Amino acid sequence: MSSLSAAQLASVSDEILVEYCRNGDRQSFQMLYRRYQQKVRSTLYQLCGKTVLDDLVQEVFLKVWQGLPKLRNPEYFATWLYRICWNVATDQRRRFAKRQTTSLDGLSESSAQLTAPQSGGLTSLHYKDVVQQGLQTLSLDQRAVLVLHDLKDLPQKDVAEILTVPVGTVKSRLHHARRSLRQFLESQGVQL
Repeated sequence: MSSLSAAQLASVSDEILVEYCRNGDRQSFQMLYRRYQQKVRSTLYQLCGKTVLDDLVQEVFLKVWQGLPKLRNPEYFATWLYRICWNVATDQRRRFAKRQTTSLDGLSESSAQLTAPQSGGLTSLHYKDVVQQGLQTLSLDQRAVLVLHDLKDLPQKDVAEILTVPVGTVKSRLHHARRSLRQFLESQGVQL
């Protein structure tokens, strides 16, 4: 099917890559993976933390590969992908909560050590760590809205579609999440 080179595939739209994938073209799927892997990883890190991040990223892309034949509107691939991220993150939080109720010795995710990416100066690393800790204090619903809208730059309409909630709910959660995160950061000495 695909006689396109890797360079040509890199400039092809998501919609066309999805169509190639539906016809079994693994090279097109690898291009979609390369295009979105870092975004998926970042989103899952912000929603779930670092603990099982690699497994969650693999789970998302496995679900993407399996679900591509059922994707009705390939032009909405990115929104669909973020919906899968949300579902995987939600499932992970449920598994984590279930383990917590069965094991009193488990560490809570919010107290787990978080390691910031190794870039920038010490101040930058500290700030990223504090922001990640602040995200962990939010409810999953608030965190998801904040991550998808403010950090991933998705429009509120797309966030509402991904989370299957009304746009008004997105706005409300966003307002409360921003306020809570701001209060947390200020309590940690971060000047805003």
